[in-house]
Amino acid sequence: MAQKYEQLLLKNQLCFPLYACGRKIVGSYTPYLKPLGLTYTQYIVMMVLWEKESVNVGQLGEILHLDAGTLTPLLKRLEKAGYVTRGRSKEDERITIISITPQGEALKEECKDIPLKMAKKGSPLNEKDAKELYRLLYLFLDAE
Repeated sequence: MAQKYEQLLLKNQLCFPLYACGRKIVGSYTPYLKPLGLTYTQYIVMMVLWEKESVNVGQLGEILHLDAGTLTPLLKRLEKAGYVTRGRSKEDERITIISITPQGEALKEECKDIPLKMAKKGSPLNEKDAKELYRLLYLFLDAE
């Protein structure tokens, strides 16, 4: 019989429930985002732009913990949809600046109730536990 290694059992992996919960949560956004033609990743990009209006690709990747290879095709699709523009920095032409368009700003109105709809779906966590989970997750995200 093949040797079992406790460290390789799926039930012993912290990464697995994080991965599965992430997929479940992202999937629960689909009914709200699909009619708007947005993926979850496009939605969080738009959230950054609704807050900042303009950001370079490097900053955007840092904020969202995404690499340029993931962002570039996504940003091209958002540009094609008319929600953002991509341009070059005047100070350094190697840097791509992403800016929200009036159409992208108008999309905010269509998305403004999504967080409330998600909250109404309910969570198995009470407010205290949700805040603690948020704190713990950011410990991982902020670790170097």
